[in-house]
Amino acid sequence: MGTVAENPAERSAGVLPTTEERWALIERVAASEQFSRSVRLRDFLLYVGKQSLKEGRPDIHEQEIGARVFGRPASYDRSADNIVRVNATELRKRIESYFESTGANEPLIFEIPRGGYRLVFRRRVAEPPENGTPPQAEPLHEALAAREASALQRSPAFRHFRNWIWPLASVCLAVACGVLYLQNRTMRKALYPWDGQPALADFWSGFLDSHRQTDLVLPDDSVSVMEDITQHPLTLGNYMSRAFIGQIQSSNMSADRKEDVDQILNHNLVTFGAVRAAQVMLGEIPASYPHYLTLARYFTADQIKRDNVVLIGGKKAVPWDDLLDDQLNFVTDYDYTRGLQVVRNHNPKPGEQAVYSVSVTSNNLVGYSVVAYLPNPSHSGNVLLLAGTDSDATGAAAAFLISEDHMEKLRATFHATRFPYFEALLKTSRLSGTFFDAELVAFRTYPNLH
Repeated sequence: MGTVAENPAERSAGVLPTTEERWALIERVAASEQFSRSVRLRDFLLYVGKQSLKEGRPDIHEQEIGARVFGRPASYDRSADNIVRVNATELRKRIESYFESTGANEPLIFEIPRGGYRLVFRRRVAEPPENGTPPQAEPLHEALAAREASALQRSPAFRHFRNWIWPLASVCLAVACGVLYLQNRTMRKALYPWDGQPALADFWSGFLDSHRQTDLVLPDDSVSVMEDITQHPLTLGNYMSRAFIGQIQSSNMSADRKEDVDQILNHNLVTFGAVRAAQVMLGEIPASYPHYLTLARYFTADQIKRDNVVLIGGKKAVPWDDLLDDQLNFVTDYDYTRGLQVVRNHNPKPGEQAVYSVSVTSNNLVGYSVVAYLPNPSHSGNVLLLAGTDSDATGAAAAFLISEDHMEKLRATFHATRFPYFEALLKTSRLSGTFFDAELVAFRTYPNLH
């Protein structure tokens, strides 16, 4: 299947779609509900669509898309960063979904064949009609039909069935009402997840914006493992430029150890606690609000300046946390000497510790987590940071943010009618076999940042 040819004679005859028709179709697909929650995929489609319509345009390359759409450096390493291929797979699925649902009646369709990124257009082929017409059943003789109907009505079985019609109909109606009620309740929960929970409604309606995309950023635990091996922290600058890959290869580490690091970095490792935290956060975002789930290694500086952002994990696995260090009082860190995650308190108040370290025994596990609600670097949106001394502590911080009781107590502690920007240090604990819980240890509020 090739691209649509540019033959003027055939086009004038109305056989081939014009460039305007093809671009109008691309715009309809990009504006559809399939792309309403993903600005990045919509940009991806519009970019490759525009390039596909240029006459004499050579093939569209992955490196070009990574730089133009995803903000990667022009010479970034595609073998270490597969963001274009991952998103292309999802893009193809959404295009297919559009033409199977919303665009089922589109006479012109397109696809992006695997192995390339150029759009291929074709006319939709109508389903061929079935051969022949089914023969019509011959009508019964009116007198015979009336006689059989009368006999049926006089039969005991029919009279017995007639006595049960209304009770049966009533039961069916009750079941249908129950199903509709449950569907309506589920839909309302999706549209208004904080309904009847005033503290949660206050917090989440202040953080979220129906007109601004919310990015949920999962940690890059492959980088965290790499730091454990190299015993060297990673800066955000090196992480964004991927310079750390070359630094490792040129270091004096053994060849086997370099191979181990290379294998680790080729996988997207994410802890269960972080995934659970993301799942909890997604449950608080109304279905109609645009949102996007991504990994730290695919996140960009443009997004944190433009969108609302939820950063899930400490800066050892989410180097983007470095952008907030100047604003934070409670910072998760890693003690390389003792091999422990800690929370540092830059300006301790009376009764507070300067460093909060984890404590582990055979039957009890104690950790700490930081919840920070702050403006994004451009002050155009908000950032929510969830960072724990381990992934379970991060998950407990997420659970804290969806608890009406916890959030109501937190707001009362702030002595505020509405949630200001704040930081909260939580102590998370569990006994063997029980779930994590979290209690407030210390906090800071920043009402002047609003």
